[in-house]
Amino acid sequence: MNPAHAPGRRPWSRRLTAVSGLLALVATALVGAGASASQAAPAAWSPKPSPMTTPWTNQVPVDKPLPEYPRPQLTRPDWSNLNGIWDFAVTGRDAGQPAAFTEQIRVPFVAESALSGIKRKITENDKLWYKRTFTVPSDWNGRRTVLNFGASDWQTTVWVNGIQAGAHKGGFDAFSYDITPQLNGGTNTVVVSVYDPTQTGGQAVGKQRINDVDPHPGGGIFYTAASGIWQTVWLEPVAAAHITRLDMTPNLGDSTLRVKVQAAGAAGRTARITVSSGGTVVGTATGAPGAETAVPVPNARLWSPDDPFLYDVRAELLDGTTAVDTVGGYAGMRSIAVAEVDNVLRPVLNGKFVFQTGTLDQGYWPDGIYTAPTDAALRYDLQAHKDLGFNMVRKHIKVEPQRWFYWADRLGLLVWQDMPAMDTGKTPDGPARTQWEAEYHAVIDQHRSSPSLVMWVDQNEGWGQYDQARIANEVKAYDPSRLVNNMSGVNCCGSVDGGNGDVVDNHIYVGPGNTAPTSTRAAVLGEFGGLGYKVPGHEWSPGNGFSYEDQASTAALNNRFTGLIDAIRVSQLPAGLSASVYTEITDVENEVNGLLTYDRQVVKVDTARVRAANQALVQASKNPAPPVTLPTGRYRSLRVTTPGHTDKYVRHYDQLAFTAVVDGSSPAVLKSDATWKVVTGLANGSCYSFESRNYPGEYLRHKDFRVRRDANDGSALFKADATWCAVAGSGGVRLTSANLPGSYLRHIGSEVWLATPGGTHAWDQQALFTEDTTWAVEAPWAP
Repeated sequence: MNPAHAPGRRPWSRRLTAVSGLLALVATALVGAGASASQAAPAAWSPKPSPMTTPWTNQVPVDKPLPEYPRPQLTRPDWSNLNGIWDFAVTGRDAGQPAAFTEQIRVPFVAESALSGIKRKITENDKLWYKRTFTVPSDWNGRRTVLNFGASDWQTTVWVNGIQAGAHKGGFDAFSYDITPQLNGGTNTVVVSVYDPTQTGGQAVGKQRINDVDPHPGGGIFYTAASGIWQTVWLEPVAAAHITRLDMTPNLGDSTLRVKVQAAGAAGRTARITVSSGGTVVGTATGAPGAETAVPVPNARLWSPDDPFLYDVRAELLDGTTAVDTVGGYAGMRSIAVAEVDNVLRPVLNGKFVFQTGTLDQGYWPDGIYTAPTDAALRYDLQAHKDLGFNMVRKHIKVEPQRWFYWADRLGLLVWQDMPAMDTGKTPDGPARTQWEAEYHAVIDQHRSSPSLVMWVDQNEGWGQYDQARIANEVKAYDPSRLVNNMSGVNCCGSVDGGNGDVVDNHIYVGPGNTAPTSTRAAVLGEFGGLGYKVPGHEWSPGNGFSYEDQASTAALNNRFTGLIDAIRVSQLPAGLSASVYTEITDVENEVNGLLTYDRQVVKVDTARVRAANQALVQASKNPAPPVTLPTGRYRSLRVTTPGHTDKYVRHYDQLAFTAVVDGSSPAVLKSDATWKVVTGLANGSCYSFESRNYPGEYLRHKDFRVRRDANDGSALFKADATWCAVAGSGGVRLTSANLPGSYLRHIGSEVWLATPGGTHAWDQQALFTEDTTWAVEAPWAP
């Protein structure tokens, strides 16, 4: 978003059967053990009041929040969830471990959040300290114990029984430590310190800024910081030789799933991968750990938003014929590429173009900030996209937990994943660049097997920008199975386009504007919209919200939003646009341009109407309508099609455009005034301009919304104002402005205006809008 526009246990599962894949695992809602890692929540602990209450705020368990297995593409039956109440303290940034932990925090909610029970500002001068005890179940004996963190922001150090187990830098990637050497056979103590300088450091921060945690005016497009542990922490037993990751890439060309079984201590072992559907094996293959193995998937059922079919995957690490480690996962068979479609470069899914219509999804919560209160909440926002007819989501400047990607995979949403940016207005130094790129690689590795993820977005609007072309090339080489966007918003805010990658991406508010493909890149609208509506009782800071364009009512919001989607369908899709990202799915703090309120209590728009507009857009990309053509070099007259006014035509009078009744008995001057020569568009050769018959060199153009007849002064602005693109209308054609797509030539009363559906002017009124903007192209009154 552009800142210039903003004032932007269950009881232990001791021996589950061999893992048969994620789908069955999720369906049974496997959760971590509690008894073996007991630390009952003291009665004194309670959450802090949330600025806004979501439907899930009061459904968060105290002692085991987010109990679901956190890593859906690498599942094991035995694990212990360490989420819950930890002892907590805050010291100065350079202090050592405190002698006393005087507070308690609910993990994995950040210290700034209400759900953590802390809810206060954390600055660059603070260090967070966490402490709890655990015991390792006796039936884990003989195996290694691994301590896993889904994510912790930002510099995290871990001690077990006073011995450092490891240290990690990064706020968005998972990390793990084998803590077997530190275990004592009884009650163990883990201590974690986290230092997070947020925007005062050089690391990836995304939209986080050190602000007051209570609602307040201002903040713009930046929000409350999220410091410390913010994803699930858990223990897991593994064999000495064990699988650490599955890298899975579908290959539709030869109907195989290419799998790299990444493993530790696996010298001399073999990896066996089995792909199944509904319990029936469809393919199996063996290979060396770390090497790509092709598993046949004959007659593959392809994954798409319309049919998000997932195969179960089982990977085994074999010592001879004995499986020493087994993990489960899932995969979707799909391809993504850029190809020419009717001479236009477009992204193609499974070899076919489908318009990608989505929203900007920033993943913030008023109760948990960076962490959704429950798994159902995490799923909700994605389901809302589906309900509203979207088929894509751009995860903006944040990387979600792996379960978010699972829900996108399962529900069927195409994902554009941003790499969180470093702070704006700064040129990152060498160490910051090295860290940012290392974290980006870790993020790619962590999510590279998700079928929903189709594009990496490297940088945004120039925030912390550097080496755009090199980074895009390196990301493409590191993950050639996906599209790469070198810079979202290349037209905005001082950003520098690397000139490469698979797409050219503009940000246009309110838009949709014009974004054209090139010979090497498809055209996408990375951000547009930002229509705002404040819902009383559902504002983060009442009266202080802002948007890119405020709407007076829900009716106006619906009209304006669907008008934007329709404009993309009728004008920008045929002109070469292949994807659009509406700002945004929910309000975020003082931004009120969401389709939903920040608390997820209210859907502001008419779900059925929005879904229909999106579905029409997607359908138009699959079955494009033939272009509307007008006879250039010929004289024609434009007749009104609105019932009751069909005897009226567009004419000029004292240089302004009106409609008037014209018939055979009309004077010659009126007939001449109502006759126009159709010529090739002055600003766009695929559109049209209308030259006055009796004033050659003067054209029908819009100026300050009023339509008039003016002489061509040769300027680019005049040529654009005088260029109209023809699209199909019921019983005629509609003429949309070339430089303000989605605004149409309209008569209202007897005057002719440039009108916008859902606009705020009198000439934008919704009644008869389609009829008033549809014209019959007739034989000329004055040949």
